[in-house]
Amino acid sequence: MNKVMSREFNLFINGELISADGGKTFDSINPSDGQVFAQVADASKQDVVKAVAAARETFDSGIWSGLSVKERGVYLVKVSGLIRKYAKELADLESRDTGKTGKQTTFIDIPTCADTFEYFGKLEDPFKSEVNPVTAPVKSTTEREPIGVVACIIPWNYPLIMTGWKVAPALIAGNTVVFKTSRQASVSVMRLAEIFKEAGLPGGVVNFVATTSREASDELLNSPSVDMISFTGGTSTGEKIMRQAAATTKKVGLELGGKSPNIVFADCDMEAAIGGTMSAIFMNQGQMCTAGARLLLDEKIYDVFLEKLVEKTKSLKIGPAQDYATDFGPLVSKEHRDEVLLYIEKGQQEGATLLCGGNIPDVETNDHASLGNGFYLEPTIFGDVTNDMAIAQEEIFGPVLSVIKFSTQEEAVRIANDTPYGLASCVWTKDLDKANAVAKQLRCGTVWINTYGGFYNEAPSGGYKRSGFGRELGRDGLLEYTQTKHVCIDQTPGGRPLVAGWF
Repeated sequence: MNKVMSREFNLFINGELISADGGKTFDSINPSDGQVFAQVADASKQDVVKAVAAARETFDSGIWSGLSVKERGVYLVKVSGLIRKYAKELADLESRDTGKTGKQTTFIDIPTCADTFEYFGKLEDPFKSEVNPVTAPVKSTTEREPIGVVACIIPWNYPLIMTGWKVAPALIAGNTVVFKTSRQASVSVMRLAEIFKEAGLPGGVVNFVATTSREASDELLNSPSVDMISFTGGTSTGEKIMRQAAATTKKVGLELGGKSPNIVFADCDMEAAIGGTMSAIFMNQGQMCTAGARLLLDEKIYDVFLEKLVEKTKSLKIGPAQDYATDFGPLVSKEHRDEVLLYIEKGQQEGATLLCGGNIPDVETNDHASLGNGFYLEPTIFGDVTNDMAIAQEEIFGPVLSVIKFSTQEEAVRIANDTPYGLASCVWTKDLDKANAVAKQLRCGTVWINTYGGFYNEAPSGGYKRSGFGRELGRDGLLEYTQTKHVCIDQTPGGRPLVAGWF
């Protein structure tokens, strides 16, 4: 592979940008053209030990947790401003690193990350003491305190957004952080580490590492100096993390896989539902845990809806992520594309009807010769799917839509819930009473009605069942990074409670 305009990114430990132990690095590959465009410092176990030690010492010193919420917030707002200052650079790096289109990184990912730091940085005081209305002669209060050292671990599909979602609430709550990004998408996050240095937070408050070493990653899970693991990623990996974290009784928050149902009733706004369906499965080339990968389609509109959906899907322009004319970029890696292709083959073997896509694009019929070096795959739609097929039950994490016909509202709900996952869902209907009735019956953490993909700093997000537990964003997500303490003060007249004279 050729290295084009290659740049190196260092680890960020204890307030300093440093090379990895032994100077080791790994390559970051642009999935649009298959070329190396950056090298990232490859942390060893010893580097992670240093990062954890820095976070532990800083937390225990009180230099960060001892600040007021407002004082901590000043730093987060400064980070937000710097993200906006370097927005164009960050958007380009994230597009080159992940393959998501430049339109998406420019108008969604970077602004969302900046907004999250600003939102949590401007909270007044969400951790005020709460007086408990007990009937005994005491003053009983509940206090919210930081957990300590939080290890945040994310996958490769939304690096900067997920960084904001985890780091901002963890820091405003008074914790210190060791953040590990995915080796497949480290560049934009390690650039953010440089921004944190520029923002001038005290050393050790937040530390960024990237690694290819399983031993180094395991150190975060095994270290007794880490108090909490906040993980977003695959369900099987989340289960392993739970088992490892149990050895030191860490708190664990997990946002895991999904196989989200997108329920379209006959009385929907068809054009809106078609557009929303495409966004739900083809945004970021389907590489989303909340992807609406199962289209549950009312039999009354099955044929006409699918005809229009397939026609619009075929019109999507496939191309390099950095080209603003591109609608649909590459998948993150060749290995991941190969996994998705296996599912497409499996779907055909199971008897589903391939309505469009399913292939690597033909380079000769495309405007961009570089497609032959990138990791492209056509957006794919399967009809005649039954919910027991692998393509309907297993998370593919790619641009593969499984279309399932239903005839009644009850059947739609039954099919929607017939999955081991419970992350998100969509409902499309003009009848809001019906929509709300369906929403109450769906076993998942988020239900979008006549829309898709709205995440808000003010509202919680998370999963049911094997999609994990714990929440991100909102008050619930913020309180995940705290622990409660009960303080009980005697107020017995005369100052002699019964317990004082029991013996």
